[in-house]
Amino acid sequence: MTDAAIQGLVSIKVAGETFGVPVLSVQDVIAPVRIDVVPLAPPEVAGSLNLRGRIVTAIDIRRRLGMPAREEGAPHMSVIVERSGELYALQVDDVGDVLWLASAEQEPVPITLTPEWRAVCDGLYRLEGELMLVLNVERFLTLSPPQQMAA
Repeated sequence: MTDAAIQGLVSIKVAGETFGVPVLSVQDVIAPVRIDVVPLAPPEVAGSLNLRGRIVTAIDIRRRLGMPAREEGAPHMSVIVERSGELYALQVDDVGDVLWLASAEQEPVPITLTPEWRAVCDGLYRLEGELMLVLNVERFLTLSPPQQMAA
């Protein structure tokens, strides 16, 4: 098997679901830090945080994908990813291992997923006892359009 036929994915858990984030997209994994609210931001933007002097936009994966909110005080972490030169902190419940999986074993996104989930996933892998959806970071970070003001 060639290197091109293998993809590395950082496994993350959010509301009991397992996602894989391409390892080349991940810059860092950090413990919880203070997040400042950003007024008038889209609902999925949890706020911003300071990471070694850089302002990073924190994205609430649960809110972005219509999942139930995390319980207050529940453990969580941030996976730092980059898109177009900007850093984003994906708020996750837990970070697992880096998995090196054969690209040929990736299956298409099931049609039974909601449109929001289908739009941000590239496929899935069947792991021991669970499914792992492959998150497309570029599409995931395309935030919702601004709400139109009522006329």
